[in-house]
Amino acid sequence: MMEPILTVKSLDSTTLTVEFNLRNGVSHYIIRVENSNGFFREVAASSSPAEIESLVPYTEYSLSIMAVNTAGRSQPSIPVTGKTVLAPPQLASSSTSNSSIVLSWDPVAHAVQYTVSICKLDSNTSMGVYNTSNTSLTFSGLDAGSLYVITCFAWDLEGRKGDSSNIKQATRKQALRQFVAGLLVSWEPDQEVYGPIEYNVMSDLNLMCKTTSSSCTLSVVGCGEVHTIQVTASNEAGPSYPSSPSLALVESSEGNCTLTWKTVAHADSYMALIETAGSSVETCNTTSNNCTFHCPCGQTYLLSVLAFNHAGSSPQGQVLNYTTLVCCPEDVSVSAVSTDTLDIRWMPSRGAVLYETRAAHSSEVILCNDTAPVCVLSGLSCDTAYSVVVIPCNDVSGCNLACKAHTKDTAPCMPNNVMLNPKNSSCVTVSWTANNRAANYTVSANGDDDKHICSTNKSSCDITDLSCGSTYEVSVEATSTAGPSLPSYSEFLETEPCCPVNLTVDQVTQAITNVSWSHAKGARLFIATLTSSRGHARCHTQDSHCLMGCITCSTNYTVTMEAISHNGRRSNCTYQGFSSSPCCQSGVKLYSTSSNSLRVYWRSTGSNHSSIAEMVGRNSNYNCTAAPGDNSCDFGSVQCGDVYHVVVAPLTQEGSKVQFYCKKKMHAFFSKYASISSPSVIYRGKRSVD
Repeated sequence: MMEPILTVKSLDSTTLTVEFNLRNGVSHYIIRVENSNGFFREVAASSSPAEIESLVPYTEYSLSIMAVNTAGRSQPSIPVTGKTVLAPPQLASSSTSNSSIVLSWDPVAHAVQYTVSICKLDSNTSMGVYNTSNTSLTFSGLDAGSLYVITCFAWDLEGRKGDSSNIKQATRKQALRQFVAGLLVSWEPDQEVYGPIEYNVMSDLNLMCKTTSSSCTLSVVGCGEVHTIQVTASNEAGPSYPSSPSLALVESSEGNCTLTWKTVAHADSYMALIETAGSSVETCNTTSNNCTFHCPCGQTYLLSVLAFNHAGSSPQGQVLNYTTLVCCPEDVSVSAVSTDTLDIRWMPSRGAVLYETRAAHSSEVILCNDTAPVCVLSGLSCDTAYSVVVIPCNDVSGCNLACKAHTKDTAPCMPNNVMLNPKNSSCVTVSWTANNRAANYTVSANGDDDKHICSTNKSSCDITDLSCGSTYEVSVEATSTAGPSLPSYSEFLETEPCCPVNLTVDQVTQAITNVSWSHAKGARLFIATLTSSRGHARCHTQDSHCLMGCITCSTNYTVTMEAISHNGRRSNCTYQGFSSSPCCQSGVKLYSTSSNSLRVYWRSTGSNHSSIAEMVGRNSNYNCTAAPGDNSCDFGSVQCGDVYHVVVAPLTQEGSKVQFYCKKKMHAFFSKYASISSPSVIYRGKRSVD
């Protein structure tokens, strides 16, 4: 026999590591693995430690080891136990903004707590370790556009760490600013200047570049910026005066633009030339250094200025290329296409090459960038008012941030925690948790053959007139002006079984009855009961009939039934009472009263029923009737020399015989001189020769 296994450790949720002492002369070892659920496996191992794979998470196993050589196997060692750890959580993640990540996972069976850690990829520093009993976690304060590694594992009741899993998730990128790669500035150098020349180019927005050639690039330049640029030339003698500044344009409110310039000496007036992309030219004459003109959104202008005096006009100066802000979209429509999704559409706006659509609520912002005039924003919170704005952009003038916002509500949140509280056999109170601001609720109960609804603006309502013997699927849906919510998870309600419509009690014998009944919807078991002051009888059956004994004759019984469903719901049913038949007479005796007559006597019962006596022979039959209270009657003209069966039975109130047979007695009739008593009569008179 091998020595017991030294140690058993859980390598992960499906693998156990086994350590054991090695023995000489052994070719290999066999590890036997069993559990209480009937699992059995034998694994070959050549050395220690050995791994047992493909096991079930969080399961206890019994392990023993056997040594194997040419002579065969040894006896198994004394078993030891080992237990696998919890399974790894199945993770799902998403980035809801450029600084946060939402992590969720399915509950791990037998887990009591979870530990989650997060670190930035390519960084050895953990950004946080969190312990939680929930199945979701939000990480905030993260870097935009960065990739993170998130690890999660569960703890069991014994305080053991479970198998871990990890997931990579990137945060959303920052909203992109639009830039122009650079602004090229060029000039005509003076060829007569002696020696090497260095040019210094400077913008009033603090951009500069230096060069010895005739051009230089200012970078990086933001879209839609207006720069005043000066160029200074330097040689060994020092710097020159700065060049004249370029034209400047100021865009004022309400679609008006003001063109400004530096005045020049000896000028009496100025003419501004304003040319649109369609080649139409507008002029503006002024004696000042500015000119205001109408500049609608999304237009591109070529602007220049001429100076005038009495000698004529100056040459055309610098031409300024300017594009106004993109037009705000018109006919913006925001509609809900599902409980967490908004569909936004608009007419294309002049000058736009890109649209940024934002839906904002509190600190939550959902973005969508597209070149098409349509956007679908999903993953929104239910029952929330979002401010939706469409921002048009282009590469020249940038983005127009002054467009009007539109407010849109998302659909109500799904009702949860639905509870059913039956009030009676046909009515149930349905309640739920309602977290919506203002919503109406509709409760639907769909049954086998019918459907019932109730509506309310509260968190409960009653569904009435439910059918017996039915199973209903009950769900709740919220509605508001934003539309319907998702229906709640369904709860199932089984109503009490129906009572049989028809129930019949038939007497089989004086002490036995047969109770039968019609089909009862929803009923699986029946308990029928006959109850009287003299006792009761009961039967328990799945059939639609049963026999009941110990019935007392001449007794009134109350008839009740209990119908029971598959799930144990019960209905108590009451029916018209049942009266058992009159009692059979006892102590029956026969006496001879004349040559061919017999009198039958019986013990007086005090019954108010008439009685009938029947005497049946091989060749002839006789009967006589006794009034209520009498205990005898006579048979006349009886044929002698025959054997008769005599039965005395009560008559019903309607005058008919009971449906069962009272006890028969056999009598032989021979002589009119002998006294006749039960069970036979001897009569020695003349026999008829007719």
